[in-house]
Amino acid sequence: MNYILYDGAFREALLPFTFTRPVADIRIGILTIREKWEKYLRLTTTTLTEEYLSDKFPMLEMEENIFINAGYLPNQEFFKAVKNLKANQKVVCNEDILAFYSTEDQDEVDFDSYESIVLENIECIEHKWDLFLKNEYAIQQDFELLTTDEISMEIPEGVQAINKEQIFIEEGATIFPCILNASSGPIYIGKEATILDGALIRGPFALGEKALIKMGAKIYGATTVGPNSKVGGEIKNSIIFGNSNKGHEGYLGNSVVGEWCNFGADTNISNLKNTFSKVRLWSYEEEIYEDTQQMFCGLMMGDHSKTGINAMFNTGTVVGVSANIFGSDLPEKFIPSFTWGGNKLVDVYNLKKAIRTATKMMEFSHQEISEQDKMILEEVYHQTKKYRNKIEN
Repeated sequence: MNYILYDGAFREALLPFTFTRPVADIRIGILTIREKWEKYLRLTTTTLTEEYLSDKFPMLEMEENIFINAGYLPNQEFFKAVKNLKANQKVVCNEDILAFYSTEDQDEVDFDSYESIVLENIECIEHKWDLFLKNEYAIQQDFELLTTDEISMEIPEGVQAINKEQIFIEEGATIFPCILNASSGPIYIGKEATILDGALIRGPFALGEKALIKMGAKIYGATTVGPNSKVGGEIKNSIIFGNSNKGHEGYLGNSVVGEWCNFGADTNISNLKNTFSKVRLWSYEEEIYEDTQQMFCGLMMGDHSKTGINAMFNTGTVVGVSANIFGSDLPEKFIPSFTWGGNKLVDVYNLKKAIRTATKMMEFSHQEISEQDKMILEEVYHQTKKYRNKIEN
């Protein structure tokens, strides 16, 4: 069977993260949504997404296909329902379609004629803030998926480990004397990851492959540090997708950070308003500040964005793709893609310069930017032009 992950109705609500990737490639828990499905299915998946993303994330369609809504997180019940789908059947939850069986000769799918397989309580990422809110659930699910019937590496001498049965260390990881406290949730340490001296880590926590926790870091659950990332300072209930650096002191809480981001020393994010009121967050979908109904909500930062030293962010700030923020004053709560400046965005970040910076950062990590990546950034630049009109004019 051929499995295709499609963006679904939540894609616009998950911007700026879905400017540069399909919904399936969002990281929540230990794995991306695609990695979760491929682990369950033991097969490679392809993607139905925006046309400008399809060169990098193509779709392979065969005579028989099962389409899966990537906005819903897989578990054993959902997986079994998908695996057992037959022609003219669909999986639904609360009247939303989670998956369906399709054949190549269908021009349009008549869902009314499909038999429904009804599931209950399948978690979805309907809003940006759902990523950090549901990260604890996702870490626990992924931990069970990855570690069942597997054997952890030994916890090194000098490491103070609490609830050792909930700590799993992959091959090649290096852990210096530190504290790993899994009493509140599991701790997963990926292949060739490193935890330096004196780090304080409380689960649920996931550290990706070749990621680095710096000396004296203080990390609270539920937090994910994605592959090849470097972090230090204080972090709480946040997700860093991968290839990003928050290597110095400063606070990051109830936040989501994309790939290839860099935080200057002592960058701090507010995640609670002085008034203790609910946080409003910029919505690309509605083009208004929407009420999250959350008291705690920090920073949502798209790929390739950077901060200078001593940068500060208001509670509930959304930063687009390839923004460069610096200065000691608080910037606006919505920072458009490809902007350059401090509390007042005074300039547009030239596309060629932004791509040059992205290229250099990737080269520094021994990776090469592809022509597909450059084309995606160019398309995002054009799509987000309307948000920069005041600057450009």
